[in-house]
Amino acid sequence: MSSLKSKILIVATDLFQTRGINSTGVDTIVAVAGTTKMTLYKYFTSKENLILEVLEKGHQDFQSWLSEQLNSSAKKPSDKLQKLFEFIEEWVTSPGFRGMGFIKASAEFPSEESAVHRLSSEQSRQFRQYISSLASEANIQDADSLALQLSLIFEGAVQAEQMKRGSGAMKYAKKAAKILIDSALIN
Repeated sequence: MSSLKSKILIVATDLFQTRGINSTGVDTIVAVAGTTKMTLYKYFTSKENLILEVLEKGHQDFQSWLSEQLNSSAKKPSDKLQKLFEFIEEWVTSPGFRGMGFIKASAEFPSEESAVHRLSSEQSRQFRQYISSLASEANIQDADSLALQLSLIFEGAVQAEQMKRGSGAMKYAKKAAKILIDSALIN
């Protein structure tokens, strides 16, 4: 990826996270990035395509970080599942936390026909599937149900932290997740 394209992605990510996607125009993005609309459209054919790439990169970065944390800290599948919310809490309480892109984007693009909404929905499904695969590896009988429960807790806690930093939502989400995981591991 060219350094200019990368810079535009970084600037757009920051502006979308701090100002909102719909509130951030292309003029603002190019001004902050120190480039032109022509250059932006050379790399991204539309603002929608830029939004989609920002969401893709953010999701990939988060998934890679989380997988790396889990793989380096836990060897047994059940331990990975148990540590999942510890690392999510670490991420949510870090100074750089600005929310989860797919949650914010789906709120700004509520129409199910929107490409942004469809991608947000797909990223939520992919995260749920990731949790399900961790649960399956830990020999949990109904891995998909546990994954749905945990993803609901995760998304709710992230939303609460997006609305009010330091709300403590993740601490309680972690406790609820532990109860669900422990119960599923016993059965």
